[in-house]
Amino acid sequence: MFKVNSMSNYILDDKELAFIPIAFKEMVKEEIRMAELKDSGERKVFESGAARDISEGKGRCDLLPLDTIIYILDPGAMETRTILTSISEFLKTGAVERLREAIYAFCDQRDWSPTTMLIELSIHYEDGANKYEPNNWKKGMPVHCFIDSGLRHYFKWLRGDRDEPHDRAFVWNLVGAIWTMENKPEFNDISGY
Repeated sequence: MFKVNSMSNYILDDKELAFIPIAFKEMVKEEIRMAELKDSGERKVFESGAARDISEGKGRCDLLPLDTIIYILDPGAMETRTILTSISEFLKTGAVERLREAIYAFCDQRDWSPTTMLIELSIHYEDGANKYEPNNWKKGMPVHCFIDSGLRHYFKWLRGDRDEPHDRAFVWNLVGAIWTMENKPEFNDISGY
């Protein structure tokens, strides 16, 4: 089964797919996958030269009191509590191992093995490289931007939004925050959270 495009409900079955040239099928699949990565067309460019889709008007999830709102979501979902507690502790202490704990807990919640998570993450890196440029994010951006965006994607994934790959984007942002903390400490702007 193959969905024709992300805006359509028309599904081609295997017999219909047999008559479509392979090159066209691959082109359509790539177009659908890229369409998953939303783009407002507006960019925030940081002093380092790194660029991101603009975040104004989307809320500041990094400012939410995570240790207070944990119980608002789903008090029974242990992974959700672990993820939000871990991110909250990271914001208070700067300890990147807490973000790693959040990633592990999300893999459990998402039912991803570590290798599945890495494959999904690599797709997000590829899409980002095509949208911006390869390793654009490594030029440096404030850590709070990764946390803000990561939490927003996590909440959208929890809500069931399917307009883009929120699961991959959540992990990508946490990995970006870890990398930045370890390799570009001058972009650590989370002290005092």
